[in-house]
Amino acid sequence: MPIELKQDTVRAWIPARPEDGHKGTFGHVFVLAGSRGFTGAAKLACEAAARSGAGLVTLGIPHPLADIFAVSLSEIMSLRLPSTESETLAAEALETALKFAHEKQAILIGPGLSRNPETAQFVLDFLPHAPAPLVIDADALNALSEQPSLLQDIRSDCILTPHPGEIARLTELSTQEISQNREQVAIEYAQTWNCVVVLKGHGTVIAGPDGQCALNTTGNHGLGTGGTGDILAGLIAGLLAQGMPTFEAAALGVYLHGLAGDIAAEQYSARAMLAGDVLRTLPEAWKRLEDKRTQRAGFLGR
Repeated sequence: MPIELKQDTVRAWIPARPEDGHKGTFGHVFVLAGSRGFTGAAKLACEAAARSGAGLVTLGIPHPLADIFAVSLSEIMSLRLPSTESETLAAEALETALKFAHEKQAILIGPGLSRNPETAQFVLDFLPHAPAPLVIDADALNALSEQPSLLQDIRSDCILTPHPGEIARLTELSTQEISQNREQVAIEYAQTWNCVVVLKGHGTVIAGPDGQCALNTTGNHGLGTGGTGDILAGLIAGLLAQGMPTFEAAALGVYLHGLAGDIAAEQYSARAMLAGDVLRTLPEAWKRLEDKRTQRAGFLGR
């Protein structure tokens, strides 16, 4: 039976932070994201990874867009990679990206990459050789829908973060079939693909290849706005970089993301929420989750 994610459960999974820790202690996230017209996805994912507690975040970006991020992401490093004419990641970025990924603690691939065929090929070539735990999101999932069997060739631990439309393309199930059997679908394909599946939506389902399954209890309809999925992917990748196992990283990330959304709804109203509001409330979400006194004060209510 699936467990419901509660504050005491996820609090026990929070990575320790030694007093003498430094940026090298808390892991380095490599984010492959962004393209012309979708720079916001990369920005949100990187900032969320940094807000996770990870020590370092580097964005691999098509080189014509690097100056944009140099201005807008002051806490994030960047790696300029070969670009297509459409200013998306080119196939020849593969060698540089793989070389840089070595000795990183987590990789996020997908937000805002675009559906450019050459970029999709880059994704398919990168994934089987990825040298660190992976979060596969958005356009990386779209690339995999052309060759879903490749998932079984991935050597690293990985987490997939599909919404119902994305998992429908990967499985050839209809979105109606998925919506009616969310838990069963997530568990079946987590086992088939030997990865953690985060099936997003109301009451997000987190399933592991060993049959573990959890249902989220935080979040609200205000999270139904562009960019919140990028934040979730970045947050999970940042937790992976801190050494968390894949299932716990995914579940904690989902819970914390929803909690930040609940705080944002309190402050801004769910109707008016933007993805950036969730980023702004992540520090308060961490504070409430880490402080046991908030349970007695009734702040979390879950």
